[in-house]
Amino acid sequence: MTVFRQVTGKDGVSLATEAFGTPGDAPLILIMGATTSMLGWPDAFCLALAARGRFVVRFDHRDTGGSTTLPPGPPTYSVEDMARDVLAVMDGWGIDQADLMGMSLGGYIAQVAALLAPDRVHSLILFAAEPLGWDGAALPSISDVFMDHFETFAALDWQDRAAVTEMMVQSTRLCEGDPKDFDEVAERQTVAKMLDRTSSPQSAFNHGMVSLSGDWAGAARQISCPVLVLHGDKDPILPLPNGQAIAAMIPHARLKVFAGLGHALPASYSAEMTGVIDDFLKSLATRQTSDPQMR
Repeated sequence: MTVFRQVTGKDGVSLATEAFGTPGDAPLILIMGATTSMLGWPDAFCLALAARGRFVVRFDHRDTGGSTTLPPGPPTYSVEDMARDVLAVMDGWGIDQADLMGMSLGGYIAQVAALLAPDRVHSLILFAAEPLGWDGAALPSISDVFMDHFETFAALDWQDRAAVTEMMVQSTRLCEGDPKDFDEVAERQTVAKMLDRTSSPQSAFNHGMVSLSGDWAGAARQISCPVLVLHGDKDPILPLPNGQAIAAMIPHARLKVFAGLGHALPASYSAEMTGVIDDFLKSLATRQTSDPQMR
């Protein structure tokens, strides 16, 4: 059973949310990456985590799905505002403290949230993400193939649903590490649901212009909660050195590398990833039982 709830952020932003599982179970907030609504977290993945005793909440970022959507253009909000949205989602569900799982930009947002409100973040699970405030040597970024795909957006007719669908399907296809992991039928179904739930699909790409408002240089080193880093070795958007950099900046972080995985969560990896997440969170519960002083 799932429950939908519209919650309000501090600046009046409306955020669409959906919960899986039993209220009272350990809460896990899922934070999606740039340009993607909460449907980027597959239903089966959310249900599998809930079946392992988690109260799972996913939500639409600003400019996606059923959340407040502004016209296409430079956003009037910052990454810090998006991190405060996570806290607003927790408030909306009466959650004082939660584990946060963020993918890509969602992982960046999760790191900011952990530093803005450390008492509210029990742990971080950072999937296909980059380190907050990296101050080392330059890290590899988006592949040339994906950049070429981005360049086609300028000529896209955003009122043409078929054309937008093809663009979104191709984006996911290019994110896969191994072409055999791409399920085109399932992806087209997901894209259809995403388009049905948004008033302006182009506005989601406002995320590409969102930035930090403050100076966060070296910030990841200050994260004190337990951290699990999940990264694929075929990620074409944020290649593996980005995940390794997170683990290097946060000495207590654990790194799990998935062979063949790209910048996506295909069904073929869902069971393994769910198990890794469950083992990590259970290990924290065991440590807290033996050491009540541990956050």
